[in-house]
Amino acid sequence: MAKRSGAPGLTHLRVTFSDDFYVGPGRADLLEGIAETGSIAAAGKRMGMSYKRAWSLVQAMNEGWRTPLVETSRGGAGQGGASLSADGQLVLERYRAMQEASRKAIAADVAAISKRLDMSGRN
Repeated sequence: MAKRSGAPGLTHLRVTFSDDFYVGPGRADLLEGIAETGSIAAAGKRMGMSYKRAWSLVQAMNEGWRTPLVETSRGGAGQGGASLSADGQLVLERYRAMQEASRKAIAADVAAISKRLDMSGRN
């Protein structure tokens, strides 16, 4: 999962395709968590969200693409699970690449602005 630090720079990249359809850091983190855990519930739990919330985000992401980003299998007693489809993996990889490219593109400007900050006396 991507780590956010207190260092100056890009903290939020949201790629918007329509008013209701977008990919941002939360959705990317959820996709990454599903890829790592094989479970929507476990990925959501790692992020501090309920299964219902995680499932609703997966449904929203799946409805916007030609093919679902997350594939699920039903089963009892530990037989079910979730994984990223090829498109899900592609979306996650490309989003992470956009995050990194954006971070690099603004690094010099962030450094220039940061030099002008006066953080004395602030928590």
